[in-house]
Amino acid sequence: MDPCVITCALSGVAADRDQCPAIPYTPEEYASEARRAADAGASVVHIHARYPDGRPSFRVEEYRDITLAVLAEVPELIINLSTGAVGVPIAERVTQITALKPELGALNMGSMNYAKYSSSRKEILFDLVFANPFSEIMFLLEEMNSAGVKPECECFDTGHIANTAPLIDMGLLRSPIQFSLILGVLGG
Repeated sequence: MDPCVITCALSGVAADRDQCPAIPYTPEEYASEARRAADAGASVVHIHARYPDGRPSFRVEEYRDITLAVLAEVPELIINLSTGAVGVPIAERVTQITALKPELGALNMGSMNYAKYSSSRKEILFDLVFANPFSEIMFLLEEMNSAGVKPECECFDTGHIANTAPLIDMGLLRSPIQFSLILGVLGG
């Protein structure tokens, strides 16, 4: 049988405890969820950092605390840190990658409409564009390459897969290429 790599996104970027009470907020909760994921067969954990009150954080400090807690609990896990953030300058979106040098770093492969819908309220709770122009994708990729971090190409639609072609042609994205297909996200 061919090997299968299971990745678990421990918290997601937009989910909260109203949607799922198990969403981790503190480093200890991330470590506990990472243990559960590993016990269920995951070998990679994808981390969106949060402050202990649940708000998303894009600071190196939270990424470091969460990563250290996860690795203390499950040292064999591969860490994949997010670089996705709306309204955060691109230079800040990569600081956790260059500072912590995880084995994997998420590389969003294109722009997309992004929204969160509440079926109970019958309304769209937020609606925005998650911009990832080629100039920013290339910047992130160059920073990952310099840090020795393997990029994970995050593709929210099939066009994002095609966006890898020029990066491969320019020699910025090197084989073997790792893809993460995140299909079914509203707007993606």
